[in-house]
Amino acid sequence: MRTALKTLLSAAALFLLAPAPAQQPAALSLEEAIAATLTDNPAVRAAEYEERAAVQERRATIGLRMPQINVVGAYAYLGKDIGFDFNEMKTPVKGFAGQILGSGLVPPQMIPQIQQLLDPMLNADWFLKIQDRSLGTVGGQVTLPIWLGGKINAASRAAKIQERTAVAQGDQTRNALVSELVERYFGLSLALQVVDVRQQVVDGVRKHLEDAIALEENGMIAKSERLYVEFKMAEAERELANARLQAQTISSALQNTLNRSGETLPLTSMFIVDRIEELSYYQDLAAKYNPLLNQVALKHDLAQEGVKLQRSNFMPQVVAMGGGSFYNYQVTGIVPRWAVGVGVNFKIFDGLNREYKYSAAKQTVRRVGELQNKAEKDISVLIEQLYNQLLNYRNQMTSIDASLTFAEEYLRMKNAAFLEGMASSSDLIDAELNLAGVRAERLQAAFNYDKLLAQLLEAAGISEEYASYARRDNARAIHFDKK
Repeated sequence: MRTALKTLLSAAALFLLAPAPAQQPAALSLEEAIAATLTDNPAVRAAEYEERAAVQERRATIGLRMPQINVVGAYAYLGKDIGFDFNEMKTPVKGFAGQILGSGLVPPQMIPQIQQLLDPMLNADWFLKIQDRSLGTVGGQVTLPIWLGGKINAASRAAKIQERTAVAQGDQTRNALVSELVERYFGLSLALQVVDVRQQVVDGVRKHLEDAIALEENGMIAKSERLYVEFKMAEAERELANARLQAQTISSALQNTLNRSGETLPLTSMFIVDRIEELSYYQDLAAKYNPLLNQVALKHDLAQEGVKLQRSNFMPQVVAMGGGSFYNYQVTGIVPRWAVGVGVNFKIFDGLNREYKYSAAKQTVRRVGELQNKAEKDISVLIEQLYNQLLNYRNQMTSIDASLTFAEEYLRMKNAAFLEGMASSSDLIDAELNLAGVRAERLQAAFNYDKLLAQLLEAAGISEEYASYARRDNARAIHFDKK
C-alpha cells in the first residue's frame, strides 16, 4: 500500500512539475491583423473615449439655451431687528398730553381715567419691528437667457467643431496604427525569412566544411582553406543567432500592437504592386481626408468662432428671471412670495479688455490660417517624397531579381569547381554569402516598399484601404523560396 501511494505521489509530482505545453503561434492574415489592431489596441479605445467625451460636451451646450432652475435656501441672523424707532417722540407726546390735561378743557373728574389710559401707552416701547433679526427662507430661482450677444451660438458651434476634431484625431490615431502594424507585421515576416536565409547559409557552409575536411584528408586542399571555412562557419552561426534575436524583438513589438500575449505569425506575404495611381491622386485624397489637415482646418474654424465669442462681449445681455419662496421662517409678510422680471446688462467700459481680446482673437485666426497653408504644402511634399521612394523600390526589384538569378548560378558553378579542386574555399564561401546578401536585399526592398506604401496611404488619409493593395491583380508576393 505504501509503495503504491509513493508511486502515485511521485507521478503527481512529475505531472505538476512538467512544463506546460507551449502555446502554438497564431497565424494571422494582414486583414485580420489590421482588424485586431483597430479593435483591441488601447490607443483606439482611448480615441473612442475622447470622441464620446466630445459628443457629451457638444450635448452640454444645448443646456445653455434652457432655463436654469435652482432651489436655494438661506438663513441669516442680523445685528438687530429691522423696524422704525419712535421712542424719541415720547417726551413731546407726554408734554403735549400734559398741556391738554392741564388746560381746563378736560373735566377734572375724567383726568384720572385718561391718565390711566395714557400711562401704559407712554411707558411702552415705541419701536415698530418689521423684520425679526433671525430669519430663513427656502425657495426657487429660474433664469432664462434671451439674448447674450451671440455667445451661446458661438459656444454651440465651437463644441461641434471640437467634436469633429476628436473624430479627426481618432482617424489620425487609427491611420498611424495601421502604419505601425504594417511595419511590425511585415517586419516580422522579413525577420523570419532572414532567419531562414541565415539558416540556409549555415547549412551550406556546414556542407562546405564537411567537403573541406574530406578534401584536406585527401590532400586536395591546404589546412588554411579548411580553417577559413570553419571561421566563416562560426561567423554564419553568429549572424543566425542575431537574426533570431531580431525576430524575437519584432515579434514582441507586433504583440504589443495587436494587444495580444501569444506569438503571432504573418500569413500574408510581402508584396510589390507593379502599378499604382498617379501622384496627383494621392495628393487630392490628402487634401480631403488627411486627418492632420482636417484638424488644422478645424482649428481655423474654431479660431473664427473665438472672434465671434469675443465680439459678443460688446453686445447687451438680456436675461429673464423669476423666483419664489416655498417656506419662510420669521420673514415679514410685507415681502412678496414671488417675483418675475427681465434683466439687461450692457458693459460700457472695462479698461479696453474687450478690445484687446477681440484683436488677439483675430490675430489667432491669421496665425492658424498661415499654419494651415504650411501644413497643406508640407503634406503635399511628403506625399511626393513617399511616392518617389515607393517607385524607386519597385524599380529596384527588377535588377535585384536579375542579381538573384546570377548569384544562384554563380554559387552552383563555384560549388562544382570546389569539388573538382578548381576553386578555393574562400571563393565558394564568398559565393554563398553573396547569394544570401542578394536574397536579404530582395526581402528588405519588399519590406521598404510595403512600409512606404502604408506611410503614403496614411498621408493620404486612406490607411483602411491598405489590405486591398495586397489583393490587386498586379500585386506580386515577395518571399524567400527555400528550394
